[in-house]
Amino acid sequence: MEPVDAQDNLRYLLNEWDPIGVADLVQDEYDCLIGPILSRLTRGAERAEMREFLWHELTEHFGLSRPYDVDGMADRLTAWWTSIRTQEV
Repeated sequence: MEPVDAQDNLRYLLNEWDPIGVADLVQDEYDCLIGPILSRLTRGAERAEMREFLWHELTEHFGLSRPYDVDGMADRLTAWWTSIRTQEV
């Protein structure tokens, strides 16, 4: 998968998750997460690291006191990345 495709697919996943509820109005709200997520996944981050990153970003960057479905999104990201890697082989 080309990097642009991965970024577009990741943007779609993040907007579908939409933890702060603005994706219908602001399509690029979560773009700040794309690079860090792809970097972590590329270097082999697993679910626990992705969960910790998402939790930190939602509480510290986005200011949420109770982040939405961090565990589910960490699972989804790692499964998505595994499927990309499987397709490339």
